[in-house]
Amino acid sequence: MAAPAHTRSRKLDGAARCRRKFLHVFPNGFRDELYISWEREYKWETHERWEQTLSQSEFRRLLRRREFAEISRRAISVEQRSRHSMLFSFEKMALRDALKSSVAVRTFAEGLYELLHGTLGVQQRFERWVATVADLPRRQTRVLTWPVVTVFGFIAQPDVHIFLKPLTVRAAAHAYDFDLAYQSRPNWDTYARLLDFARLVRRELRDLRPRDMIDVQSFLWVQGSDEYK
Repeated sequence: MAAPAHTRSRKLDGAARCRRKFLHVFPNGFRDELYISWEREYKWETHERWEQTLSQSEFRRLLRRREFAEISRRAISVEQRSRHSMLFSFEKMALRDALKSSVAVRTFAEGLYELLHGTLGVQQRFERWVATVADLPRRQTRVLTWPVVTVFGFIAQPDVHIFLKPLTVRAAAHAYDFDLAYQSRPNWDTYARLLDFARLVRRELRDLRPRDMIDVQSFLWVQGSDEYK
């Protein structure tokens, strides 16, 4: 059944406001030099660094050699070497603390490979990954957060996965008039809604030619981050 006219117009208004804000900051859209410098470049460089250090073939080779600690070290290093880290310091500390045992690094390495390169559907792979992170040892700070759960997929496969920073994404969804069905504990339903949101934004901005989820995530960041108020 079609949405009521007032609902459709409100959603269009939200989308239009977000588009105007983005183009006010970056008049040439996703090809704007300032956009590339501020938002896209460092994220793409982080992805390229992942491909250099943990491509599927290299990841598989390390798993076969049972070098689980090396896989974990490389994954964390790629994110931390980014010009603008996507994780908060407490999340980095929680992840480092969680990966201090041989059991934990194996759980993390095998779970991450399954998320990125497994044969199951996206939902099953994501749910298993959430369970993997939830099972990691917790010392002082919880490791099961949305940024930790989504950052590696986003870095490794920006054509498939998107990064969820809760406050920013929720603010962006509110500005766009999109119901994110957000829950604070990482779960598939919320992530699936975020993927739906990303596809909607990408479709409605198709004239600006977004390349991947990096562009979509950056667009949402402009809507929800205090940096762009």
